[in-house]
Amino acid sequence: MAAPDRMGDLLAAPNPVDRDLRHARRTRRSKGFAAWFVVGALLLVGGGGTAAYFGYRMSLDNNLERLDPFAEIEPSTRPTAPPVAGPTAPVNILVLGSDSRISAGDPSAWEAGAQRTDAIMLVHLSADRQSAAAISIPRDSWVPIPGHGEAKINAAFSYGGPTLMIQTVEDLTGVRIDHFAVTDFESFTSLTDALDGVEITVPDGEGGSVRQAMTGEEALAFTRERYALANGDFGRVQRQQAWMRAIVAKVNNNRSDPLRMTRFFEAVTSSVAVDEALTIDRIQELFESARDLSTNDITFMTAPYTGTGRSADGQSIVVLDRAVFDPLMQAVATDEVPDFLAGTPEGLDLLPAVVQ
Repeated sequence: MAAPDRMGDLLAAPNPVDRDLRHARRTRRSKGFAAWFVVGALLLVGGGGTAAYFGYRMSLDNNLERLDPFAEIEPSTRPTAPPVAGPTAPVNILVLGSDSRISAGDPSAWEAGAQRTDAIMLVHLSADRQSAAAISIPRDSWVPIPGHGEAKINAAFSYGGPTLMIQTVEDLTGVRIDHFAVTDFESFTSLTDALDGVEITVPDGEGGSVRQAMTGEEALAFTRERYALANGDFGRVQRQQAWMRAIVAKVNNNRSDPLRMTRFFEAVTSSVAVDEALTIDRIQELFESARDLSTNDITFMTAPYTGTGRSADGQSIVVLDRAVFDPLMQAVATDEVPDFLAGTPEGLDLLPAVVQ
């Protein structure tokens, strides 16, 4: 029984002065990075013992920044949620990595035209809590944006902030978004270091592979690289997904370590801005319902695309493969992703075991 008391001391709520100083530091962040996977990593980690950490939910909840991106969306324009057949419902979370003008430290700092999202990810948790999917939508995907015609999908954030981004993704996919989160690159390094580093499987240069240990800074450099990669941004997306997979594996392997997990939960809740409904109670509910989920039950993929091209005004864009993308998103919307994957081995850009 000593461990919870120790965790309680470590997670004691900060006094107002400490909180103001921390908020000031976070709002002065430099150019951000696409740590879009923070909440996805948090919500995709199951396993026994996690509930103990939420005994200090007030302290953790105080760390989270809040915003309400759903308030201005007309309910009648949104996709309908699938019927709930069991005790739990499927959950869809839109997670964004932003640049320096808006971060988890100051979500109210968004200004029209001042910023775009560096990366976009749709996390789907099945109703039976037996599977999950983490789908990256390339930031340069050429899509319709409500009220603005066609543009790169990350422009939605610039035109109308989190609300327009949610509307754009819902219109594009037909998937109802239940929760929203945004973060930036400082959370990437802090999360990695809170777990004392991660291991990512990479080529060994001799036709095999090796598990490479990385600190937060090393993992950040690994995931930010794109110019040296044969497939550029698409390769960078896979590296980011590999980092998320490594984070989930590290948490699952260390969930009985009170000190390490305390640092991790403190880092997560201090790193993101979330919608008002994504409370600590809600996060705990998701944790407990998905306690048996492992990394083998999570499919990481990039949204299907046919390649790159040029828009009519000369922009370099990503062309989504709607022949595969649309059925995939229908499977997400109807909570039938495992069946879809079982019947569609071709045309999907799944995360491989070894990442270039």
